[in-house]
Amino acid sequence: MHTVISPQQNVSEIEIEQAIRTGIERYFDDCRARVPAFIDRHFHYPGAIATNRMALGWDMLRAPVNLLWAPVYALVCLLKILTPKRAGLMWLHNFASRVPAGLTTRVQQHISHLILVDLLNDGQEGPLLDRYLIEALEAVYERHTPAPTDHQRFTKLIGPLVADTLSQYRVTRTASADITNSISCTVLGAFAFQKFTPGGIGLGVVLASMVAKTLAARDFILGETIGSWYYSWFPPEPSLMTTVSVMVAVMASLAAFAALSGVIFDPVQAAVGLHRRRLHKLLNHLQRDVSLSTQSSFRPKDQFVARILDTFDMIRSGLL
Repeated sequence: MHTVISPQQNVSEIEIEQAIRTGIERYFDDCRARVPAFIDRHFHYPGAIATNRMALGWDMLRAPVNLLWAPVYALVCLLKILTPKRAGLMWLHNFASRVPAGLTTRVQQHISHLILVDLLNDGQEGPLLDRYLIEALEAVYERHTPAPTDHQRFTKLIGPLVADTLSQYRVTRTASADITNSISCTVLGAFAFQKFTPGGIGLGVVLASMVAKTLAARDFILGETIGSWYYSWFPPEPSLMTTVSVMVAVMASLAAFAALSGVIFDPVQAAVGLHRRRLHKLLNHLQRDVSLSTQSSFRPKDQFVARILDTFDMIRSGLL
């Protein structure tokens, strides 16, 4: 972080910068030390149940919207990364920056609040980082002058970085749910239908074919039994309406499952270390941004992994 305090008499710029770096390092080291307890409290049982219980209600409707919007947002993020900040293309970069990540669910809001209060501020009111910086700076100034330290501008600089970082963390919840759906569809297709269904689209195509076969056998001229045998050898092509209807039903069911899947998969992610790595990455990027006074650089790759799986699902289903 660049110096935001006017150096007083006998206090050098180097001493102030060193004090700020020391305060930032102490603060983020303490944050990292709180990560294991934070994960145990909120992502292992029984905390995972309390964390994801908020998905009951309107989140069941927000989740389908977010899953459908996620590919669009991933493309926008890619566009923002690839678009240079030149005069002629600045409007495109600004437009991409204003595109929302989706509807914020209650679970996302709750987890963001937990990270802000429990992890970043250790349950205390007010920005805890400010206190670390003030202590480090006061120690420097006390060696030279008893005058009070002006620290009012820290919150204005740090607040937007924290808000943007937490916004990106919320995106990972939607992406994780999408990845969970892809894995669930693959397992369900393999065990229930002996088919490779790497996503909701693939599963929808398989179910649409089964529905078309059932309907055709029911209306077969020689009876349903002979019709079932006949169409097992010569399966009918499902109509576009049947395919679309089944896909919509499958995607809606998967989205409803995704809203509550954290109860199952949060403890799994905690056990294999995904939550720990994600939170450490969040803290590392936030420390870098605070230290260098840069814009938020935390951009998790989960959403791009989810989009790769979606693309593979569409290719496998013949839609691409």
